[in-house]
Amino acid sequence: MIDKILNIPTTIRLKFGSRYYRWLFRKKGIKYGQNLSVLGKVFIIGSGKITIGDNFLITSGFGINAVSSNIIGAFHVEANASLNIGNNVGMNSTRIRVRDNVRIGDNVKIGAGVLLIDTDSHPLDYLERRFSNDGTKSAPIIIEDDVWIGAQCIILKGVTIGARSIIGAGSVVTKSIPSDCIAAGNPCKIVKKVY
Repeated sequence: MIDKILNIPTTIRLKFGSRYYRWLFRKKGIKYGQNLSVLGKVFIIGSGKITIGDNFLITSGFGINAVSSNIIGAFHVEANASLNIGNNVGMNSTRIRVRDNVRIGDNVKIGAGVLLIDTDSHPLDYLERRFSNDGTKSAPIIIEDDVWIGAQCIILKGVTIGARSIIGAGSVVTKSIPSDCIAAGNPCKIVKKVY
């Protein structure tokens, strides 16, 4: 009985969260398709362009998934940057930082606690880091259709992950991965081709 009473706030968040996020996304100018589902909480940061396709699902924080525990997902899209998410995409506590462009194709599954970041965030030159971020490098990230990215991966700037490929949990993807393969590790490398 006490468990049921303590879980009332979580139940309310899960039941009404998607309605709230539909309202919030409209208010922030985010375009989204049919059947948007947000279970938990997601931070929306920045004024860049966000487009989300049909049947999008993100679960985030509040112990919804044991693998990501209480990590809260976030979309940080800077002004003049864009985040495009295709149809039938599912993600869990995913954090996406966009300075240039991140494009996620259709039918992509992104595991718990994944980080996609298309920028170094700071210049490599220490003098530039002291006084400004002018030398910061960015390059688009492209995740093609039907990709599966395992839990706790990091996808860095300039990476394209080819269609139908699988990225093993905990991988750090620093270079592009072709279609139809399984890749894993730090740095991420092709383990085997599939199909």
